[in-house]
Amino acid sequence: MDEEVDLKNNDPILEAQQLTRRFGGLVAVNNVSFTVNKNEIFGLIGPNGAGKTTLFNLITGLVQPSGGKLLYCSKEIIKLRPHQIASQGIARTFQNIRLFGELTAIENIIVARHIHINSNVFTGVLGLPPAPKEEQNNKQKALELLNLVGLSNRATEKAHNLPYGDQRRLEIARALALEPQLLLLDEPAAGMNPNEKQNLSKFIRQITTDFDLTTILIEHHVPLVMGLCDRIAVLDFGQLIALGQPEKVRSDPAVIAAYLGVG
Repeated sequence: MDEEVDLKNNDPILEAQQLTRRFGGLVAVNNVSFTVNKNEIFGLIGPNGAGKTTLFNLITGLVQPSGGKLLYCSKEIIKLRPHQIASQGIARTFQNIRLFGELTAIENIIVARHIHINSNVFTGVLGLPPAPKEEQNNKQKALELLNLVGLSNRATEKAHNLPYGDQRRLEIARALALEPQLLLLDEPAAGMNPNEKQNLSKFIRQITTDFDLTTILIEHHVPLVMGLCDRIAVLDFGQLIALGQPEKVRSDPAVIAAYLGVG
């Protein structure tokens, strides 16, 4: 990973400046500006089709913006490819789980740690230093992450055989394997029951603290977001209609209108 920038808690780790993305005649993200501070839990909410996942795709380099700027640790990242952005310290999960189904749980995490490996194919095949030590280190870190998400007893099970909730947790563990500074969670509570959502909220808060993370999450379960996030941004038809602390956002007339469909 590139050298990390030392940020204080009130420093912005991510800055979107008039960020825009057009798909033909559709403006999915429309002139959106906001900042996310270090160690903040930042929520991103809005009705279906509001542009939330497109915004995540812009941050992680999966799509390029039509206009605006995107700064990470005060550096422009718009022209970087996804693997370069990951190496800078940004990791994500997806709305639709994207695990390697035929690989085991532990293999999914080990694969994600490839950006931290210094050995090459030649040293790996021949077992030359530093390959054996790195392999053992990666396996140990993978086991620690599986234990963190409560899957240490399912390390050798193929990912596609895991229950849906376990796959969600495995995807978060795989993202943490990248050793990010900024973690993006796209609908992590999807498909979970109320008790699982409550546990997930505690877990997100725990990893944000324990891993010194900044976390941004997209979530449709508004009570979870309101109880978990330090600040919340609300998108509607690609535009930012509200930004602030949960209490402020909850009572904003524009937010109420967007969710209830009233003028």
